[in-house]
Amino acid sequence: MIRVDSVNLSFSHEGEVNQVLQGISFAVKAEGSCAIIGPSGCGKTSLLFLLAGLLQPDAGTITITGSPRTGTILQHYGLFPWKTVVENIGLGLQLKGEAKDRIGARVEGLLAEMGLTGFGRHYPAQLSGGMQQRVAMARALAIEPQILFMDEPLSSLDALSRERLQNLILQVWRDKRITTILVTHSIEEAVYLGRQIIVLSQRPGRILQIVDNPGAGSREYRQTEQFFHNCNQLRRILKEEDHGPEA
Repeated sequence: MIRVDSVNLSFSHEGEVNQVLQGISFAVKAEGSCAIIGPSGCGKTSLLFLLAGLLQPDAGTITITGSPRTGTILQHYGLFPWKTVVENIGLGLQLKGEAKDRIGARVEGLLAEMGLTGFGRHYPAQLSGGMQQRVAMARALAIEPQILFMDEPLSSLDALSRERLQNLILQVWRDKRITTILVTHSIEEAVYLGRQIIVLSQRPGRILQIVDNPGAGSREYRQTEQFFHNCNQLRRILKEEDHGPEA
């Protein structure tokens, strides 16, 4: 569904050109799950924004088959504080001009699916961080996307909430067969949620390795030997990038 060929990206600031990404090439199959991981500042979010069409590359091409609907979930939720949960979730459908009864039915279904029944009239400030992120997820899912882009959506949550929402993301991917692209700093999260893991170098970000991770997709995967092996493999790759190979 997504193909990236020799993509470069740079930003100019006060006359200086800063290279962000260099020679990025990979492909993601339809209904696949891909996690992007790397050191802080390596260009992970910039790469996600390129895939989502929010940035344009300096060189290279990004090809997405067909004209799929896409949804994006941001790190800090991106909810409108003056809108209720119901209004936030239904915003995309409203902007598309959907009928009110369809919006209402879709939103009610998502409230139940996300475990938010009874909170529809609340405002974001009245919710916990985990609940706000579920609202953000429901808003992205309301338009029935075929590709879901996620930029460190769980980074600000406590460990228990993070694990619960990881399971929710996994369930959404399996049940709705959405192609998912996840940026994360967490090695364990990348291995749990990404059947394909792209490891970026320090800036300018280059692909150090693409790790196949076919075991992802099961809640029991965390307890398997392969899960621990792949976590250790990623940890070793990132450690060598940070400090150089051990003697």
